[in-house]
Amino acid sequence: MKYPEYEVFRHYASKKWFALVMSVPKPKLGLQEEDTLDAVNVKCDRVLIGAVHTEPGFFPAMNKESWITTALDGRVSDENIKMLLEMSFAAAAAKGKKKIVRYVAVQRAGLSTPYGTDRQWART
Repeated sequence: MKYPEYEVFRHYASKKWFALVMSVPKPKLGLQEEDTLDAVNVKCDRVLIGAVHTEPGFFPAMNKESWITTALDGRVSDENIKMLLEMSFAAAAAKGKKKIVRYVAVQRAGLSTPYGTDRQWART
């Protein structure tokens, strides 16, 4: 195995990647220390990437515009990591299932939906 400390998470329906857990050399992330950082790459809305990339624990994903690297060292809360994983999972869903999966991710994150009731969301 070329990268034994990496783990890829794929969506069960589309088989697309939605997360990559890895150990990254800190200098590759622009940090001064020489050791490594446990991190997760997730697919993310570009607007959200622009909003969080300057926050502690967030880094641009290498060579990917719609992915962000999130530190797993406690700088980013577990709730935020869970929300990002759910959003990434939804983004990797098969086209017909994305709206329902997004609804579930939004509900689990405790956010309100712009589409009204559960039934209205499922029918859009």
